Amino acid sequence: MAEYRHIIAAVDLTEESHHVAKRACALSAAYGSKLSCLHVIEPLSLAYGGDIPMDLSTIQEQIQETAKLHLAEFAKSLNIAPEDQHLIFGRPETEIHALAKQVDADLIVVGSHGRHGLALLLGSTANGVLHGAPCDVLAVRVGN
Repeated sequence: MAEYRHIIAAVDLTEESHHVAKRACALSAAYGSKLSCLHVIEPLSLAYGGDIPMDLSTIQEQIQETAKLHLAEFAKSLNIAPEDQHLIFGRPETEIHALAKQVDADLIVVGSHGRHGLALLLGSTANGVLHGAPCDVLAVRVGN
């Protein structure tokens, strides 16, 4: 098995993120690798397809500030340095791939709800990360 030098824990900052982070930390400790964490905020305009006829910028700013605080708190509990904490706007799959390339990560750890059937066909973040990832991906089963 390859030795991992840089691991990214891609988290959604829910309670399930702790389970994902626990796996990422264990692998980081086992390989002596660098550990970064990433949270992607999907812009409300993408989530709602621009169908809401109102200015969402204030709400988006509040979401960003809250996420920034939660990510800093989450990362601190894992001893992840501020420079290795990444808060990015965009589509999760795309931004996770982009960061992995940017920091030359060789493993992405992401949570997966283990969907099947129609839910799997419609897609999930873990499935999106797996396809097209520039490195290995570990999908940690959560929420079951």
